[in-house]
Amino acid sequence: MKERQNDAGSIILALTTFPNQEVARQIGTQIVGAQLAACVNILPGVESIYAWKGMVERESELLGLIKTTNENWEALKNWIGKHHPYEEPELIAIPVEKGAAGYLDWVRASVAGDR
Repeated sequence: MKERQNDAGSIILALTTFPNQEVARQIGTQIVGAQLAACVNILPGVESIYAWKGMVERESELLGLIKTTNENWEALKNWIGKHHPYEEPELIAIPVEKGAAGYLDWVRASVAGDR
């Protein structure tokens, strides 16, 4: 398996949380269908402890791992802002520095729709 540094078509791993499986599947399906992401992994069993409006909250959530490109970041961020059920959804991105060449190419090709 060939590996390479990420290049100009930079791949990012975006993370967001969901309140339940139904919402996670719905949003994941929609952002992949809109070519805003190549893939969304949904990880159950996340317990989040966070400060919100002066209180410490604790919730069971699911974590979404979203594979996309830097070029799609703004469109993804805007879409999540409009469609996510949370008042202030978590959405952060981590740059992918290295990866399997074929996988990185697949991510780029999967989100290469016209923006």
